[in-house]
Amino acid sequence: MDKLTEYPKIIKRILTEYVELCNRRHNRDMETFLIIDEPKGHYIWMNLGWQNGERITGMTVYVRIRDCKFWIEEDWTEDGIATDLVRAGVAKEDIVLAFHEPKMRQYTDFAVAL
Repeated sequence: MDKLTEYPKIIKRILTEYVELCNRRHNRDMETFLIIDEPKGHYIWMNLGWQNGERITGMTVYVRIRDCKFWIEEDWTEDGIATDLVRAGVAKEDIVLAFHEPKMRQYTDFAVAL
């Protein structure tokens, strides 16, 4: 698999499916969308709006492609974006759970990248 061309396609597909699923439950007070900076490898699933009189500005998922690896910076999904990446054929050693402190990454099944 050519990581430079395939990895951006994989993460865009996965996040697009999640955002489309969220948008099926129409809530005119809440927007769910993707922010993509493909040249720099940033992929963000964002929520913006109002809920129960409070402003919501939240990042559900933030993934970067850095050094030919997926760096998961933020992940508030139930099963984890890493699980979706593995199902899509990405090797665990190409996934960094960056939301874990570097010294704790050795205890995960994923890359330790510092």
